[in-house]
Amino acid sequence: MRGLKRNSLLVGELLLREWKKNALLHLLIWPGLIIVVIFQYVPMFGIIIAWKKFMPTRGFFGSPWIGWDNFTYVLNMPDTPRVIKNTLTIAILKMIFGQIAPIITALLLNEMRKMVFRRIFQTIVYFPHFLSWVIISGIMIDILSPTTGFVNQVITWFGAKPIFFLGDNNWFQFTLIVSDTWKDFGFGTIVYLAALTSISPSLYEAAEIDGANRWHQMLYITLPGIVPIVILLATLSLGSVLNAGFDQIQNLISPSVYETGDVLDTLVYRLGLQQYQYGVATAVGFFRSGVSLVLIMVSYYLAHRLANYRIF
Repeated sequence: MRGLKRNSLLVGELLLREWKKNALLHLLIWPGLIIVVIFQYVPMFGIIIAWKKFMPTRGFFGSPWIGWDNFTYVLNMPDTPRVIKNTLTIAILKMIFGQIAPIITALLLNEMRKMVFRRIFQTIVYFPHFLSWVIISGIMIDILSPTTGFVNQVITWFGAKPIFFLGDNNWFQFTLIVSDTWKDFGFGTIVYLAALTSISPSLYEAAEIDGANRWHQMLYITLPGIVPIVILLATLSLGSVLNAGFDQIQNLISPSVYETGDVLDTLVYRLGLQQYQYGVATAVGFFRSGVSLVLIMVSYYLAHRLANYRIF
């Protein structure tokens, strides 16, 4: 017991000494930590209205408790199955194409030998990532207009009929996925380009001596070299499977495409801010957050098993 107590005191002294040594660094953490607590954790108290018939005039404590009625109401809504289906479809397709496009782009950039052209192309494909969906949505509405849009003018030049990309349920999901991939694939290539730099040049030199051409080098050296980072990013993206992209969809959606474009985030927005059903909207958000939490835990487990990734 004395030895255990002595060891505990030594550990405590070492921790205290280390804390004093890095005291200034710890102070740098506090402003960010305070901001996170105020804007991320304190508002979580409002989750209790998912079990209340919330009335703004009576506040959190004055509003009556109604148990699980809000959740029952959400599950019995005729739009709920369609909204969940749309959310999963759009989110999963965005995840798939959001992984494929950066990989292909990184491989093509890696094959460029002229650094000038490589940097110009990188700048061009990175730029859309830094634009907000408000700006991009305005541009898309103009160029995809069925009457005056440039895209439909090109389509009519070939004798085809104009396509209402943002007003036709058959085309709306396609438009969302393509535009989201176009906006972010350039920025996503940064991770894969960084992964490519970790591949030893001696492997390529040995392959050239053996007579392997550029295609064989990419197939048998480059791709296997980035497989771990591909697996890691794919598994970590599972946590956002219920995040179909509120900013994009809310700026492009219209009632005519609710059938294929309405997702959980837009449903919460309408229920809470347009129809003033605060408790119901909170119940939907709580359900989405709970599922996302489970998926994040699963994704980190898979990342550890498949790619040996650990948070600490």
